[in-house]
Amino acid sequence: STRNCPWKMNQLPPKSPVTSPVSESTNSRVEPLDNLSMDSFWLEVENIKQSAEAEQEECSLADVKTQEEGEAEAEWLQDAGLSELLGDPASDKDNLVLLSTLTRTQAAAVQRRLDTYSRSRRRKNKHQVRDVRDIFGVVSSEDTAAEKEESSPDPLWHNLRTSNTQRKTQDYSCTVRNPGKEEVFNMDVAYSEQAAVLLKGSFLSESRKLKDGNALIRFKIPKGRLGVTRIGDLSAQDMKKIPTLALIELTALCDILGFELKRNKAAKLKTTEKRLFGVPLNTLLENDQKLLPNTKVPLLLQALLSCLEKRGLETEGILRVSGSQTRIKSLEQKLERDFYSGLFHWDEVHQNDVSGLLKRFIRELPAPLLTAEYLPAFAAVQNIPDLKQRLQALNLLILILPEPNRNTLKALLEFLSKVVARENNNKMNLWNVSTVMAPNLFMHKGLPNKIPEGKEKQLAEGAADVVRMMIHYQDLLWTVSSFLVAQVRKLNESNSKRYQFCDKRIKNLLRKIHADKDKVEKNQGEPSKIVKVHASLLLKDSLEVHLNNATRVADVLRQFQKNLCQNGWNIVNTVNLLKCNNSVECTNLLLYEVGGNIGEHCLDPDTYLLDLYHINPHAEWIIKQNPSHPRMF
Repeated sequence: STRNCPWKMNQLPPKSPVTSPVSESTNSRVEPLDNLSMDSFWLEVENIKQSAEAEQEECSLADVKTQEEGEAEAEWLQDAGLSELLGDPASDKDNLVLLSTLTRTQAAAVQRRLDTYSRSRRRKNKHQVRDVRDIFGVVSSEDTAAEKEESSPDPLWHNLRTSNTQRKTQDYSCTVRNPGKEEVFNMDVAYSEQAAVLLKGSFLSESRKLKDGNALIRFKIPKGRLGVTRIGDLSAQDMKKIPTLALIELTALCDILGFELKRNKAAKLKTTEKRLFGVPLNTLLENDQKLLPNTKVPLLLQALLSCLEKRGLETEGILRVSGSQTRIKSLEQKLERDFYSGLFHWDEVHQNDVSGLLKRFIRELPAPLLTAEYLPAFAAVQNIPDLKQRLQALNLLILILPEPNRNTLKALLEFLSKVVARENNNKMNLWNVSTVMAPNLFMHKGLPNKIPEGKEKQLAEGAADVVRMMIHYQDLLWTVSSFLVAQVRKLNESNSKRYQFCDKRIKNLLRKIHADKDKVEKNQGEPSKIVKVHASLLLKDSLEVHLNNATRVADVLRQFQKNLCQNGWNIVNTVNLLKCNNSVECTNLLLYEVGGNIGEHCLDPDTYLLDLYHINPHAEWIIKQNPSHPRMF
């Protein structure tokens, strides 16, 4: 009866008797994987299998077609925003805008995919696709690179080469492991560029020799002069550019590391008559937003997590101990009927049944929460030897996820962190939680789960370790790298110039003038500047700020707070702004960078504003109230 069921695993290793886990370690001390039990993982697989067997009519595999040669590359170029390179000569300008922002390793990754696609098309006697070098002058080998630079004045290639040379002077010594100390996680330089430098230098053998294994090292993102950007700090318009750039960078990183980035073809989702379980995330959110605008995480998931946080965090074995399958199925039917009407009574539900509903909700999504396309890539992260590079790959994968998936995953991971924080009471440490949740995230009824014989333990441990990293390093993973923000700025600048000037000669001339002007301004390094900061939603007046090299966002907000209280400014909106003692809560205020080469950017309090002004002199700075909901949502 389970012949077509992907949950059926014929080659499971023998399981030892399951005992109640007792944690003797703290979150900061994590045992190697070899010493950690996988019992919870296989018990969860068995529970999923039994649940699927009871509903075999819902457990049919989706048809997965094998992609022909060149098809994967064509799909990659489309997803990377470079579909015009597949044969439309009229769209070179569109490509140049994106290509002009790429690093050397990123451009080489594009070339490899286009070359592979071109060879496959020629073998099929189709029209020849132009060589990527004819379009934007990027090659991969050092020798050809030198020839290209000498024989062609191509400014794009020159900029890429110059930029790459400058990056090589960066200090990468932090990649050598130093157990027991906090390590720097560099987000200023593209990950693939860092990996390329390591390959050419002397750090590779040391990094592999001293690799961390399975210990969870503490990483710190150094705050540069422009601060740190979190997911949610950028406008929706700018965030739409991030997945494309992240995909190109992830591919370049995998190329340097020698790993193939495998992606599944997006499966066609089956329609369902249900309203909650088995419904696509986009559909769920569309329905929820009719009731509660700006909802970012499905209301049902919010209710499940809220119920568990109130009554389940202290329950021993929460998530691991399975509730009754019969009760869970009955509760699902009641939720389908009564959830939106508000008639469902959560207080009457047992905590273990709620955790069962949570895992069932994740498994029943028509497409995996980590998406069908990138589930293999998430699973393959375990094959990268170096922990820091594993986290770099995970960071890029998180950025590639569609917004509904990313927001839902973040809500889930935040809850799992709370479970781990109570491990002294619930006996669920980080590894226990990871092994229980991994099958629910990495096994999906819509995808085949063919496990090679003898690889079960390795794949299971790898999946659990990826979940462990996502829980433990979620703050780092939900950060937008500075080099990606810089590429977004360059994209916006290029788009603005492109639409403003149609004549190519005028455009090139003004680009040169603009570049020369920027160079002069940076060389001069203005010691001070007076700018205006607006707070139109709060005040009729604007704040005049004298900037110097030490002025940070936090200083401006404190100055705004002081003037608001002492000078009797004309306040437009005092809701949630003034506290009972008539003082302004500075933490309720945020400073945004708006316009110029960015859409809207919520600034880190430690951002140095004079440096930001030099990078984006045409932006406005606006003070707004901090939204009540979390910034990442």
